[in-house]
Amino acid sequence: MDRAGLRTWIEVDTRLLRKNYRIFRTLIPKKTRLMAVVKSNAYGHSLIDFSRSLDRFGAQWFGVDSIVEARSLRREGIRKPILVLGSTLPEWYVEAAQNNISVTISNFESLERALKQGTVRKPLKAHIKIDTGMHRQGFMPNEIERVLGYFKEKQNFLILEGMYTHFAAAKNPAFPRDTQKQIDEFTRVASLVAEAGFKPLRHAAATSGTILFSSAHFDMVRIGIGMFGLWPSREVRAFAERRLGLVPALTWKTVISELKDLPAGSAVGYDLSETLHKPSRVAILPVGYWHGYPRVLSSIGYVIIRGKRAKVIGRVSMDMLVVDVSRIKKVRIRDEAVLLGPGMSADELADLTGTSNYEIVTRLNPLIKRIYT
Repeated sequence: MDRAGLRTWIEVDTRLLRKNYRIFRTLIPKKTRLMAVVKSNAYGHSLIDFSRSLDRFGAQWFGVDSIVEARSLRREGIRKPILVLGSTLPEWYVEAAQNNISVTISNFESLERALKQGTVRKPLKAHIKIDTGMHRQGFMPNEIERVLGYFKEKQNFLILEGMYTHFAAAKNPAFPRDTQKQIDEFTRVASLVAEAGFKPLRHAAATSGTILFSSAHFDMVRIGIGMFGLWPSREVRAFAERRLGLVPALTWKTVISELKDLPAGSAVGYDLSETLHKPSRVAILPVGYWHGYPRVLSSIGYVIIRGKRAKVIGRVSMDMLVVDVSRIKKVRIRDEAVLLGPGMSADELADLTGTSNYEIVTRLNPLIKRIYT
């Protein structure tokens, strides 16, 4: 592994990615397709590198947030189907069609604009999103007859390739009622679509839904957070950890750039935000909130150095933070420090910062080099 000259870097273990992929592949029926959701720089794991790995493992679809991400995958040689899960501005429909990129259409304005694009070499492949209870994107179920009318009108321009929904509350196995209502509603709408003569690819379950609701596997599942070895919620983890054994694949590291011994009474950081109560040895790490280390971890965060925890002292700066290494023996400049990984999980950082593990990993600066091992 070549990290020469790097002050900070991210390591991703492909063996663990493969293990997580196999867990989900064995969880669903053989006929059910698996979409690897790689939006937001693959949840901080590198859009291109992660997608290449999942392409080799056998993922059948890729889910992205934007046409920009989809274009990047096509440019890097990903030939498998790609669905843009987020909003696509109509001016990008022609490019999407020409590059075999499927788009989500979830409102009538987008449908009307799609029909005004004119003849292109390839028709636009669309997945309609149905709002079964999330009340975010999506057509309401009672609009489905009108929606299908657009596809019947210009089938040469617009193909109904798929239909899907998203669950609002699938992350707690103790309260399945709301999710089951969404499954039932989606199934009902899918039946109406089939009766109208369409055979779209049906998908509803993301990571939680795939783990907890086998009736929601349909024709495809969309696996995001779980593919990286992270759990979508504490409740899902408690319910399924022993059975599934997902393992986080990402480790974020930096190096000690400076060491100093400070007397008791020294104040550390901007605004002299923390005062040392005893003589202390501190290490300076060349990372900060610009890199994705949350500023809210000031004076409460920990990093791992030589297998032991070192507490963050004072305020996390834009590009630096200070940690107390007084109790760690033989610390040297350029020793590695683990900011996120074994011993300091995304879940723990999320608990300390009052957020979710999703936010912790997706906010890792995309300019930090990812090393796949």
